[in-house]
Amino acid sequence: MKKIIKAILPVAGFGTRFLPATKAQPKEMLPVVDKPVIQYLVEEAVKSGIEEVIFVTGRGKRAIEDHFDYSFELSKTLVEKNKLDLVKKVQAIENLAKFSYVRQPLPLGDGHAIKCAAHLVEDDEAVLIMFGDTLYDSIIPPSKQIIDLYEKYQAPVIGLSEIAPEDVNKFGVIRGEDLGDGNFLIKEFVEKPAIGEAPSNLAAVGLYVITPEIFQIINTMDSGKSGEIRLADAFDILLASGKPLYGKKLEGEWLDTGNKFNFIKATLKFGLKDEEIGSDLKKLIISLAGDLNK
Repeated sequence: MKKIIKAILPVAGFGTRFLPATKAQPKEMLPVVDKPVIQYLVEEAVKSGIEEVIFVTGRGKRAIEDHFDYSFELSKTLVEKNKLDLVKKVQAIENLAKFSYVRQPLPLGDGHAIKCAAHLVEDDEAVLIMFGDTLYDSIIPPSKQIIDLYEKYQAPVIGLSEIAPEDVNKFGVIRGEDLGDGNFLIKEFVEKPAIGEAPSNLAAVGLYVITPEIFQIINTMDSGKSGEIRLADAFDILLASGKPLYGKKLEGEWLDTGNKFNFIKATLKFGLKDEEIGSDLKKLIISLAGDLNK
């Protein structure tokens, strides 16, 4: 069994929910406290054993490359000002992993984005897939949780979280056999089911381990049900062929940064844990709560 050491992060989306903030910067670079969302994901991947991170980018995403690249001018300026603690912080970002960048020329679906990076993955290699909206407040990194399940069953894994019944039409939802310990053998994967028709309230959170079988399916797809090449369609094809697909109900709190409310929620959650501002932020929240109750 090959150890999973590569992660693919599709980051070519436009981030329209955050306009105008994302007009000239990637949504993945929006800061949660003092780090962009994408850095949290890369740090999580590295903690889970990932050594190489492959970004699938698009137009206007150059800031992501610059963030993880070496900045001579910045380092020189910080050294001259004797801000050595900040030098260490900056250099730590540059040395997190080996970084590669691939362009997705057209927005043809999440499966197509992964297909664009397929040439950087060996034919017998499984990889971690992380989408940019998925932050977690957890003790064990969610990436580690699904990689552990992959190592147990040697099959693709979908990271899952329970959602409110009224939200099932926004996510891919599974029907599966409960294997215990939050593990599921998936029988059906339904993309954005109608409210009242969902097979469960367990939704895909944008975190996957995919295997060579999934790459093979994606590579042969011209389009799926939506007209795009989607991971959901690849999972349907995999299940139809009789091959196993597993799900992991992730431990921890899912902080979906894909909309403004949840982004602010994530900022507050991580801000309260920050050594520099945590205490003052807590006082502010208590003060605001008191004002609202007047």
